[in-house]
Amino acid sequence: MPAGLKRVFGLGDLHFLTFSCYRRLPLLKSARARDIFVRELAGVRAEMRFRLIGYVMMPEHVHLLISEPPGKTPSTVLHRLKLRVAKRLRRKRRRPAAEQMELLFLKSVQAPRSFWQARFYDFNVYSEGKKKEKLNYMHANPVKRGLVDHPKDWAWSSWRFYFSEEKSLMRMDR
Repeated sequence: MPAGLKRVFGLGDLHFLTFSCYRRLPLLKSARARDIFVRELAGVRAEMRFRLIGYVMMPEHVHLLISEPPGKTPSTVLHRLKLRVAKRLRRKRRRPAAEQMELLFLKSVQAPRSFWQARFYDFNVYSEGKKKEKLNYMHANPVKRGLVDHPKDWAWSSWRFYFSEEKSLMRMDR
């Protein structure tokens, strides 16, 4: 673990987690990739029984606001989630046609060997005010990055669950 990074578990706090794709590449750029991530997050959540308070998926990183799973840590959640998403997305890649293979070879363009950066950021959310702050930060992320004009237009976040009549991709634990 890098110097100065301290993870605190077991206090009953929520955890604001941020993790990135390998070298911040936009490996979650497609709607298909983000949809796969949502399905895997739902599966890991059901298995590990942590509460999901909020999330946003960006093309190259993800923010989650979760509780600690019973008897486990957020690190174990992320390990399982990252592994499953990487396996699913690597398996689903289509093989390029022969012409594309030649072009890829000529340009020496290769897919990264890793899907995720090894580390993640973890902030203990210890108050209702901090919880709202982190949810607002997450929901504003797609707007700040210029992906959409309003959070309601980004399907891959918890904003719709909290503020919209539209169906969200996933139910949150309030």
